[in-house]
Amino acid sequence: MRSTRLSVKVHWRRPDHNGRRKTFSLRCRGGGLKLGEKTLVMGVLNVTPDSFSDGGLFFEPAKAIEHGLKMAEEGADIIDVGGESSRPGSDPLPLDEELRRVIPVIEELASRLKIPISVDTYKSQVAERAIEAGAQMINDISGLRFDPQMAYVAARYDSPLIIMHIKGTPKTMQQEPFYEDLMGEIIAYLHQAIEKATSAGVDPQQVIVDPGIGFGKRVQDNLVILNRLHDLNVLGRPILIGTSRKSFIGAVLGLEVHQRMIGTLATVAVAAMKGAHIVRVHDVAPVKQVVDMVDAIINAEV
Repeated sequence: MRSTRLSVKVHWRRPDHNGRRKTFSLRCRGGGLKLGEKTLVMGVLNVTPDSFSDGGLFFEPAKAIEHGLKMAEEGADIIDVGGESSRPGSDPLPLDEELRRVIPVIEELASRLKIPISVDTYKSQVAERAIEAGAQMINDISGLRFDPQMAYVAARYDSPLIIMHIKGTPKTMQQEPFYEDLMGEIIAYLHQAIEKATSAGVDPQQVIVDPGIGFGKRVQDNLVILNRLHDLNVLGRPILIGTSRKSFIGAVLGLEVHQRMIGTLATVAVAAMKGAHIVRVHDVAPVKQVVDMVDAIINAEV
């Protein structure tokens, strides 16, 4: 009996890839910032005595400046300077004290670094003074909700503006947060913030969105945000994600803050694969290796 060989021709098409990021160009004083070709690393510089992860380590200006320079040497693309802790349950910081903490550090770093400096604040007066001191970006955890003048400052200086989702305030955000439609509510919030920014004169091409990991979120919410990060692509803006050392990692792994390095690296890898353009982290050197490896995978051609 003669066998018959069946020949099947397969027509293969490259599937859509959520990790393939759209590219964006942001205008910064002294040059531009390209997003999408690689994952950018934003180094966290907390000039505070009470931040959850490193409170007090860099409270003295000299130590803060030294650490900022060190993160730049390790490969940070942006340094994010903040003077007020936004840990769960924290109280607002008086304006004068926040200015006293961040302005000298920003002035010194701006005179010594070529990479952009971001100011982490929701106060328009702090943002304006920081920009005048040399900062080039504004990182507003309130998504323009806490200070109605913030959008006008960003517009006046044509600064890149990071708008983040938060449920409540740092004081109240972890008091039983609840969502009926997690991603839908986050996207609607960020969309409204973009509209608020543009109505104040901000160029929408200067806006970056952040879903606010840990800011009014349950453990499961944070995991879902990471898994569905590509949903934010509907906003048409670059995505920033900040998971570094946060409590949901500790909850999943049963670890204290100082033990969450490996968990953080896992979340950074997932975020980059899911389309994050910027990752905001405390530990620049190991994260830089992770994103370089992930970027090589994302950009690989068959």
